[in-house]
Amino acid sequence: MGTKFTKPADKVHQETLQSAIIYAVWVSRYGPAGGKAKFEVRTSLVGEGAPIEIAGTSVKGKKLGKVKDVIYGNRYGGTLDVPQKIDWDDQISFEVQLPKHGLKEQSNKIPVVPEITVKKMAWDKKEARRGDVVTMTVDFQDVPEGIEAVLTIYEYDSDGNHDKIVSLPAIVKNKKIELSWEYEYHEDTDEIATDAEMKKYGSKYNPPEYFFVVAFEEQKFGEKQESGLLLFKDWIEIGLKDAFGAPVANADYVVRLADGSELKGKLDAEGRARLDNVAAGAYYVHFPGFEDTV
Repeated sequence: MGTKFTKPADKVHQETLQSAIIYAVWVSRYGPAGGKAKFEVRTSLVGEGAPIEIAGTSVKGKKLGKVKDVIYGNRYGGTLDVPQKIDWDDQISFEVQLPKHGLKEQSNKIPVVPEITVKKMAWDKKEARRGDVVTMTVDFQDVPEGIEAVLTIYEYDSDGNHDKIVSLPAIVKNKKIELSWEYEYHEDTDEIATDAEMKKYGSKYNPPEYFFVVAFEEQKFGEKQESGLLLFKDWIEIGLKDAFGAPVANADYVVRLADGSELKGKLDAEGRARLDNVAAGAYYVHFPGFEDTV
């Protein structure tokens, strides 16, 4: 909407612009007892670095955490601690103040939910292959029925830089979450360092492994791999043909896998072999007696 300007344009005019708090709202849909609730504040025409104060309370008088900070870009967000000892039927809100501007605003109210306690997190398998369907299970001791959660699967990295694979929505039923996922390995296994390559740096071959985390708003469980690690096992197919392109049946083979192990065997009548449940990564194939055969 445009501003109507009716004063003479050939003179300098001084106008006073009013600062304001546009909104103060919870981003979280509920406040978990003993956890954190996320909030956001939006202002208008508030100078960069202006002091901001935020204090939370419950309808029944319980105090939440406090925040004293400065605001930039007319937007401020953060979290407030929800007391562990708080009634489950209580509600929480917060008040934001801009003391230098003489402004204050009250937020909306959100319900309190009991402290969530996880008993067990686990995969239904220890190993997975391409196309396998695996199930993630989370058992709770205390959790609101029907509450929404998000399960996020990560590829484990020993240095802590875990790669996010996918996030999946879930709902708690009967104090439990059960969620299935069709496993697919999307990276190039040739990029997985072999045992020989890792030994150059004093490290060991590390196959792809996965864990999952369950999150309720700002609460997360499983970041220390409490679910256990799901190991990726691969499969490979090898074959041998002579100089004329004909399959070489029943030839001996030796396959050196990425983890340094070796597999020996014979090709079938069509000059091929499939090896299942092998370590993922680059591999080397040798056909004794057929060094000049392609």
